[in-house]
Amino acid sequence: MKITRLALEDDSHRAALLRLLDDYARSPEGGGEPLHAEVLQALPAQLAACPTYIGLLAWEGREPAGLLNAFWSLSTFKARRLINIHDLAVASAYRRRGIGRALIGRITETARELECCKLTLEVLAGNHGAQALYRDCGFEHYALDPAMGDARFMQCWLDSR
Repeated sequence: MKITRLALEDDSHRAALLRLLDDYARSPEGGGEPLHAEVLQALPAQLAACPTYIGLLAWEGREPAGLLNAFWSLSTFKARRLINIHDLAVASAYRRRGIGRALIGRITETARELECCKLTLEVLAGNHGAQALYRDCGFEHYALDPAMGDARFMQCWLDSR
């Protein structure tokens, strides 16, 4: 297995990104619906225009096996960068081979190179396999004050697209 930075100018990388992300979207963990054609068409250019985007691809030979999409931002409480892992997807044929762990290892290296203070991600409550992996990689639920409880991820859709 080999991990590379995702190069959006490379046709094979763009194809791997779209295939792996669409496969993930179609899975129960990704919502069970394919990505809309407009999203698949627009995504590479949108990511290329985002200066904080970091993409990683895992390859088994010439086959794309895993994808990690992340974005760096800023922790206002630490005045340092952080990286949010937005998507971590491993093709079903390649699961349980350490690919997710390797992708997290590589983004952790990148975060250290960028002098980030932390990595963040979201995970569904029912995705027990992913939660176990994340815990093994050092992730944990967080609370600023334990009396206030764990932080919760929330969203507010602005349109139906």
